[in-house]
Amino acid sequence: SPDGTEIRNTRQISIVSAEEMAEVADRLGIPEIDPQWLGANMVLDGIPDFTLIPPASRLIFDTGVSLVSDTENAPCRYPADQIEAAHPGHGRAFPQKARHKRGITAWVERPGLLAPGARCRLHIPPQRLYPHASTKD
Repeated sequence: SPDGTEIRNTRQISIVSAEEMAEVADRLGIPEIDPQWLGANMVLDGIPDFTLIPPASRLIFDTGVSLVSDTENAPCRYPADQIEAAHPGHGRAFPQKARHKRGITAWVERPGLLAPGARCRLHIPPQRLYPHASTKD
């Protein structure tokens, strides 16, 4: 932090959904989105509406690794520039077309090894709505 106070890095990992990337690619009219264009560290599949999982949800892998979701990744300009370089005329629409489909950030709760094909289960803690929250995005 600016004042020198040490804080936890809750944006250790950026995770995207294979299904959501395919949907955004289709919305953009391109064949596919390379996860590297999004700065993703991990691609998962099989979790519907992955980007919408609540903060504090856990991805618990069969290897014992546990990742805790923090927040939704905002569809920012960096991926738009990467897509534009690969598919001219298509990248600028990325922030709008990828809204709520951009994946999440997470932090490591229990470290360990992961390899392609590792299976995980999603644990969503009990949720309640904060009555003073704005309904605007």
